[in-house]
Amino acid sequence: MDIRVQELEFDAGVELARFTAASRSAGAIVTFTGIVRDTPNGDLDRMEIEHYPGMTERSLGEIAQKARTRWDLSNLLILHRFGDLKAGETIMMVATASRHRVAAFEAAEYLMDYLKSRAPFWKKEFTKSGATWVASKRDDEDALNRWKP
Repeated sequence: MDIRVQELEFDAGVELARFTAASRSAGAIVTFTGIVRDTPNGDLDRMEIEHYPGMTERSLGEIAQKARTRWDLSNLLILHRFGDLKAGETIMMVATASRHRVAAFEAAEYLMDYLKSRAPFWKKEFTKSGATWVASKRDDEDALNRWKP
């Protein structure tokens, strides 16, 4: 299990190769890489992502452990950036490895839903018209709620 919160950019291909090499017993690996998307009118200058060091890693570790308990995973990666990011930059990556594809897919979706709606990151978009905090969306909450037992 590898959980990283970092400011530096990462290469998703390199991360996938590293994860695959460490997941030899897996029959399936599922990955998702999130990208900073521009605003609908294309005026995003940057996105600032804040977090509380220590608290964030602890929270991600707890959700990762819940995923490992719920699904038969042989490996798991959560990588999330913070700081100033531009449109098109990688913001996060999730990878799950399991002997079977269903567990790998479901665990990856679970982790992504958690990261989108509950992980302690705060995002602020800076555009030509000013700065606004990114609010949580009802769809994100609904996605997370589907995983309740």
